[in-house]
Amino acid sequence: MNIARFYRALAPLLLLAGLGLHTAALGADCENPAMLRISIIPSGDLKKDMLAHQPLLQGLRAALGIPVEIYAPPSYGAVVEGLLSGAIQLARMGPASYVAARKADPQLTPFASFEHKANAYQPAGAFYYSLLIVRADSGIGNIAAVRGKRLALVDPQSTSGALIPRHVFSKQVSQPLESYFGQVGYTGSHVQSINRVLEGRADAAFVASVNLAAVLSDPAAMQKVRVIWRSQAFPLDPFVYRGQLCGGLKKKIRDVFLTNDGARRAAVLENIDGVRFVPISDQDYQPVRDIY
Repeated sequence: MNIARFYRALAPLLLLAGLGLHTAALGADCENPAMLRISIIPSGDLKKDMLAHQPLLQGLRAALGIPVEIYAPPSYGAVVEGLLSGAIQLARMGPASYVAARKADPQLTPFASFEHKANAYQPAGAFYYSLLIVRADSGIGNIAAVRGKRLALVDPQSTSGALIPRHVFSKQVSQPLESYFGQVGYTGSHVQSINRVLEGRADAAFVASVNLAAVLSDPAAMQKVRVIWRSQAFPLDPFVYRGQLCGGLKKKIRDVFLTNDGARRAAVLENIDGVRFVPISDQDYQPVRDIY
């Protein structure tokens, strides 16, 4: 995680943001920034992910009447740091990174998630699975056969790509990952983990079912991978905002996801293979909190 590089890139904007927040604070106890900054956790192709969320940014700009910009930091942790510092006001997070951030800032508020379209690896719903995958031609057919092999994880704060493997899979095999596998390393994204398995640079990888479906989008590609372990269902990514934001601003943000601007909302859902946005609360992420 290169937090220093992240903040250097944002430094000029953070100065303006600080001035805007200071001005707002003179007349209120809540934050009313002159510009809204949204961020997303890195799941694969950051440029593609940012483009996928552009209709959402357009809806927010129209509803809020202020500039709205998106930033793609280099790691899950950088999104957390941005929210905690106020450099970012709104984010799409991973479930585990949200739980970690909420522990540091109890005012951080999840307000929306989405139901994912059905795919080859899961039915439709506002949940997903952590999957342990191998190449179909590897000869590895079960979790016993993967012992001593090379494992790819995503990011230390990835729910399906690290936390579930470390706290659920490890309990099942009664060993830490570093003892069960011959080599364990992080790739930085689900797409990279999937590609390492496909290219033979890793023997196995833990990835999210939704990300696997996005990468292996045709029957021929699906035949290249075998799923040898599946977790219980966990809630999908939350969209969260800083609880310090003014109430009127938070309501307008929620309305963009859950009430207003249907055409733009439909466009971003199509981009992320979603069916609909759904309201959520902190309690929905208790299953994630329980695995720590």
